[in-house]
Amino acid sequence: MAVRLLARTLRGLEDVAAREIAQRGLGRVTHSRHREVWFTADHADARLLDLRTIDDLFLLAAVIDGVGHTRANLVRFTEAARASDLGELLRQRDHLRAGSATTGVDVAASFLGKRNYNRFDIEDAIGAEAARATGLPYHSRRGGDAPPDGTLSFRVTVEGARAALALRVGERPLHRRSYKLASTPGTLHPPLAAAMALLADVRPTDSVLDPCCGTGTILIEAAELAPRARLIGMDHDPRALAAATANAAQMATVATWSCGDAGRLPVVTGQIDRVVSNPPWDRQVPARGALSNRPNRLYREIRRVLSADGRGVLLLHEVEQQVAAVKSAGLRVRHVHPLSLFGAHPSIVVLTS
Repeated sequence: MAVRLLARTLRGLEDVAAREIAQRGLGRVTHSRHREVWFTADHADARLLDLRTIDDLFLLAAVIDGVGHTRANLVRFTEAARASDLGELLRQRDHLRAGSATTGVDVAASFLGKRNYNRFDIEDAIGAEAARATGLPYHSRRGGDAPPDGTLSFRVTVEGARAALALRVGERPLHRRSYKLASTPGTLHPPLAAAMALLADVRPTDSVLDPCCGTGTILIEAAELAPRARLIGMDHDPRALAAATANAAQMATVATWSCGDAGRLPVVTGQIDRVVSNPPWDRQVPARGALSNRPNRLYREIRRVLSADGRGVLLLHEVEQQVAAVKSAGLRVRHVHPLSLFGAHPSIVVLTS
């Protein structure tokens, strides 16, 4: 039986998530909107939980059209919850992941624009009906308390006059990677790291360099997409490298980790197929070594080490200024993917030599 799904993403990664779903043969994308990709799979395939570029995965329970801005529209959410085949949703959920005891029901809602009701009103309208249908207690978020472990987590999103009601597949959001045991300031959001690796189009035998690897997130995600790639991680901070080594061990990721200056890379000219990195630029992590007083040196080093058909994928802030420096180093800008990332607005920039 076909399964309707909703994937949540970072703003700006919707097309990348859709690409991963299609490339891996996990479904047919039917609709994309703010931070969401809706798609249909032929059956409940457990590989769906291995999607790397999404923040979370839900079973789509209902699509509610004609949702207005007045409180009278809250009944639309209650009716949609009542009409949903919750039993079938739970069966599909159990096919996708091992079933476990449930302690209750919780709902998280969000919407764009102004309305005469708030997110908690939507949540309570859905939660009361879901609790009635399951016989489980409803844990409201209205008081600010997080729901306990083991709840059935519903998600409601409203954009314009259309709302989606969905049930989370996993016990926790997919972006919370189990390998992230060690961390440092500036560590990268794993689905974003995976999106960068996907845009790098890493081939099985490629050499992949992250010259500012931090805790190793980009290379660990790259290994999940291209297991046979040769991975090289460098960083100026030994503590970050220790964290990267520990995180990689959780996934049995094979990589070479070493101290290095991103402005003076100890790499032979023209020997790297892919450079994928989140440079520091004195934000959460200060630039060190040669980059501390000559930040544009990074681009010249990337140009030097890339092979003739090499590709670079970088997460950059102040994009217009950085793109000018990229071009002056002899690199070509192929694509710019603007993002919204926890209040910041960087871009993924794809470069070629």
